[in-house]
Amino acid sequence: MSCTTILVGKKASYDGSTIIARDDDSGSGRYDPKKFVVVAPQEQPRHYRSVLSHVEIDLPDNPCRYSIVPNVLPNRGILAEAGVNERNVAMSATETIAVNERVLAADPLVALQSADEANGKPETPGGIGEEDIITLVLPYVNTAREGVKRLAELLETYGTYESNGIIISDVDEIWYVETIGGHHWIARRVPDDKCAIIPNQLGIDYFDFDDAFSDAREFMCSADLQEFIETHHLGRAAGTQGGMNGGHCNPRIVFGTATAKDHIYNTPRAWYMYRYLDPADAENLTPESDDIPWCLEPENAVTVEDVDFLLGSHFEGTPYDPYGTQGTEESRHRYRPIGINRTGHMVAMQIRPYAPVESRSIMWISYGSGAFTTSAPFYANVDDTPAYLRDTTPEVSTDCLYWTNRLIATLADAHFYETSNAVEGFSEDVRSFGHRLVERTDDALAIAGATDAPSVTARLAAANDEMAEYLRSRNTKLLGDVLYTSSNLMHNSFAMSDRWN
Repeated sequence: MSCTTILVGKKASYDGSTIIARDDDSGSGRYDPKKFVVVAPQEQPRHYRSVLSHVEIDLPDNPCRYSIVPNVLPNRGILAEAGVNERNVAMSATETIAVNERVLAADPLVALQSADEANGKPETPGGIGEEDIITLVLPYVNTAREGVKRLAELLETYGTYESNGIIISDVDEIWYVETIGGHHWIARRVPDDKCAIIPNQLGIDYFDFDDAFSDAREFMCSADLQEFIETHHLGRAAGTQGGMNGGHCNPRIVFGTATAKDHIYNTPRAWYMYRYLDPADAENLTPESDDIPWCLEPENAVTVEDVDFLLGSHFEGTPYDPYGTQGTEESRHRYRPIGINRTGHMVAMQIRPYAPVESRSIMWISYGSGAFTTSAPFYANVDDTPAYLRDTTPEVSTDCLYWTNRLIATLADAHFYETSNAVEGFSEDVRSFGHRLVERTDDALAIAGATDAPSVTARLAAANDEMAEYLRSRNTKLLGDVLYTSSNLMHNSFAMSDRWN
């Protein structure tokens, strides 16, 4: 799996919101249709069984309602990917990362072991993973900090079969959790005035054990993590780069990887995001730098549009842009872009401190390759979602947003410059309409003075339906425009036509 994450602290965002956003990209050669759905408390399982690892877990009997953007196909489980609960806690899970071999030797991943009938050995379930995490955590927590603690308990009890980064936020805090081997974990709070950027690598580059084992204001971790590092010689020599230095360490060097493949696949994405958000401090960094900071103080307050651009970007303005004219044919395809062909969705979850709790959380959702589409706002605290985003079919169909966006991207890719004006016009229209709709809906709720939960939920659902209908209409027009331009540029085109035409 491959994803890119941007986290924006409340003092770094344009309106005081916390914003967490992630591209959910499928593996090479695979494309996962997505849908936007609500899970009501009565639909939440009380006994959970993972499709991939077969782990079985009894769940609490008091889940709350939550909205998610999971896979359409159930072959790999729920894979909720991004969600917000009715208590305004958001999660994005997961950012696939990697830990080094020394960590894996010390605390192996908990993989499913098939039954060996010949020797009378029963199946041994694996741990939890991307398939499970949001379903097991989000319906049961009231704050991001509670979410970290619940996730930690699950990791320590059941283990995990993969290395992942998990994001949990509320209106005040954003926490980023990284799994360390099969059962260990670390978590760092994103500073309020900073942004964090993560491109499929273990990213946290500073950890304060003194804070983690006292007030836990900014850091949390497994209770035995220091002993784990010392026992298995993970800290390297004291005083050297990445070594334990008193109560501090660099987890990226202690636990992570830095390989030649990282320089092709991962670090270039962090470099591009960093130079966009904080160009002055990025001057000495390169696409292959191993020391790109995990978090930064942005030069300007970060908007939803900034997040949307970055998570759909492809190294614009550099010699590495696959659609660009700078550099060479080799340089334009040297690095893995952020906005890639196999993006399933981008979801940016914005939790607004100035909005009433009933309408506080907005999910900015786009399906498909971000270079050819844009995100639109949908209120999270609803009982149902618009059919255009909810009823995604496994088969290709222009009746749903996912497939329409996939078709547009594929047609436009071959004629990038000829179709770019149409795509840019679409993005501008959708975002402008979305912002106006949110302001209009917020104002209507304030004027009505509605405090009755069903009434507010119905109003939010109506706004979501209006947004979806606008998307349907505007996407249909974009598809027609791109199809017309691409048809005129077909290799078998011929200018002369019948005299009757």
